[in-house]
Amino acid sequence: MGTRNPVTWLGSPKFPDAARTALANTQLRGNLRRATGTIRGRRAAAVGEMTDWEDLRLAGEALKDEVLANLDVYLERLEKSVTERGGVVHWARDAAEANEIVLRLVRETGSDEVVKVKSMATAEIGLNEALEAGGVTAIETDLAELIVQLGNDRPSHILVPAIHRNRSEIREIFRREMPDVPDGLTDEPRDLAEAARAHLRRKFLSARVAVSGANFAVADTGSIVVLESEGNGRMCLTLPETLITVMGIEKLVPTWSDLEVFLQLLPRSSTAERMNPYTSVWTGVTPGDGPQRFHLVLLDNGRTATLADEVGRQALRCIRCSACLNVCPVYERTGGESYGSVYPGPIGAILTPQLVDDPHDAQAASLPFASSLCGACFEVCPVRINIPEVLTHLRARSVKARGRSPESIAMAAAAWVFSSPSRYERAQKLATFAKLVSRNGRITRLPGPGAAWTSSRDAPVPPKQSFRAWWKENRG
Repeated sequence: MGTRNPVTWLGSPKFPDAARTALANTQLRGNLRRATGTIRGRRAAAVGEMTDWEDLRLAGEALKDEVLANLDVYLERLEKSVTERGGVVHWARDAAEANEIVLRLVRETGSDEVVKVKSMATAEIGLNEALEAGGVTAIETDLAELIVQLGNDRPSHILVPAIHRNRSEIREIFRREMPDVPDGLTDEPRDLAEAARAHLRRKFLSARVAVSGANFAVADTGSIVVLESEGNGRMCLTLPETLITVMGIEKLVPTWSDLEVFLQLLPRSSTAERMNPYTSVWTGVTPGDGPQRFHLVLLDNGRTATLADEVGRQALRCIRCSACLNVCPVYERTGGESYGSVYPGPIGAILTPQLVDDPHDAQAASLPFASSLCGACFEVCPVRINIPEVLTHLRARSVKARGRSPESIAMAAAAWVFSSPSRYERAQKLATFAKLVSRNGRITRLPGPGAAWTSSRDAPVPPKQSFRAWWKENRG
């Protein structure tokens, strides 16, 4: 992962190429369809209970925009609050700097192993790989993340990283990779969860260092908040002697009362629950209670550059609920691995290209085109990110960065033709010659640059007489 911004996976193909492979995997598509359909239904029921849901969405949007507009003020306030309560704040400009800070802090404890709370930020910077290269083993404690880690796999969903795996596959992964797996392990969810629980409990009791992400940070009090459903995060946040939190700089809320809005929006949008089973909050260091050394690593890694884009910056409102993934018809059919990014689905299609911000990264540049622009993602987003708007904005930026191409030349030529009635009529007459490359009344294969277009679609042969010509002949 040795790139400056390892948000994307090295060697990942462009989205269209990866999607074709995924579409051919019928088992993957079946797993995704069942899982996303179930989550969609439960979320709709949970949201339907709230008579003021739209008001909450508007409040969440306004709070996030307030933070982004005054990010420097709130970050300095957070640093002051954390420091006053015994924590240490570190600033990381990019992935390499963040990984260096965390590795140094772990080495200072003399430990060669850390337990981890599920964290998108640490996945974004490739922390596990960086720690491994430095001689430190990172152990994922979230069940789905553990499945992905043991299977030497890639996460394919923000909330449920192993959504592409079924129970039988998980059992085989545990049998093959878990050293203390019980004999006769079945694929019953209870048995799988118990096997993971027993495996992780030994790690919790021996670990001296934990690494977490953060769902939110309260600037006024310096409090860090993590929401989770299994209790593994709570174990990481209480037992180890040292806790290191890696947090994107956009995860702030100004005050404690502002947190109330997001503690209603996030659970219903993500796990379809009224509240998360485990909401953990820690503020600095408390003598005799929990970790006695707390470090907060504030991660930029492309966020400041994203903030400068007036249209694209709304992606930084994201609270990582994954609701947009579960309603996206493209994601449901191709899965998260097709995106080649830590952030899959609609939010990944607008966040990843901005964090990477490299016009030569063909994989990241292809993501804004991985959408039907149906708008379902905006309808379910709890903080009202207008994902279709950002997608079209980033598409235009990508096309401009590429410069002249066969596609742009063709579009320019079409615009020139359509701008003149006489040119348009002549083009209609010329179109009748399309029958020379047709088969059974369909255009199935074009030469040259047109081959890419016809490789996945056919078109009918234009009629011998256009409507305009017919109108002139019959209606004068």
